[in-house]
Amino acid sequence: MNTGIVETSTKNHPVVSKERWMAERKALLAREKELTRLRDQIALERRALPWTRVGTDYSFDTPEGRRTLADLFDGRSQLLVQHFMLGPDWEQGCPSCSFMADHSDGMNRHLPHRDITLLAISRAPLAEIERFRSRMGWQFKWVSSFGNNFNYDFRVSFTPEEKASGELVYNFGTQPFQGEEAPGISVFYKDDAGEVFHTYSTYGRGVEVMMGAYHLIDLTPKGRDEEQLAYGMAWVRHHDRYEPAPLAHAVPALSSCCSGEQA
Repeated sequence: MNTGIVETSTKNHPVVSKERWMAERKALLAREKELTRLRDQIALERRALPWTRVGTDYSFDTPEGRRTLADLFDGRSQLLVQHFMLGPDWEQGCPSCSFMADHSDGMNRHLPHRDITLLAISRAPLAEIERFRSRMGWQFKWVSSFGNNFNYDFRVSFTPEEKASGELVYNFGTQPFQGEEAPGISVFYKDDAGEVFHTYSTYGRGVEVMMGAYHLIDLTPKGRDEEQLAYGMAWVRHHDRYEPAPLAHAVPALSSCCSGEQA
């Protein structure tokens, strides 16, 4: 994605006095504070969005048996759903969605204390989900929407007819896309009467909110270092499929189910 910002290089990078470094760091700090204030303002606007009532009685396969969407809140009033790209008969989950999910177990030590349940939902049958989750060693709850329209209604799965058209409704717009699954995050609220409301969804690069590793990578001199890759996340592997980390060398790009950056 062209942001209009020229990436700097670690080769022949400017080296200055401590005094000049401090002056430029303070100038950047002012910009960072602007971003912090803007992020806080957008968060307020996000919470002010109107809600829509979820009228469909979705039912999911879970390790504990069939559960409704309301049941998935697990006694809390707020539900965060990762729309995990794992379709029926897939050999494994999307590497990029797996990168997102690698952060979930750590967050789940804290989120319940803020009245939040975090889980993943995929269209694959539960047995396929459990097989892959066991391989990856994850503990977070992950349920199956196989057989219901949940994924289609929240625009993260696409019918053969939609795929054949080459134009899919995704990320609140129409765009060329031919995959059967796409990433996303959706948020729901359940009131005291048990009614469920859809409050927010984000797609494309919006899902980076789950990728805490990216935020740390962005602090480093090389940054994401993805400009020469076939697409932004071509370096990402399932965490049990990485070769030993190279020293000062880029990871070669391989194909991925998530090829192509969604703005």
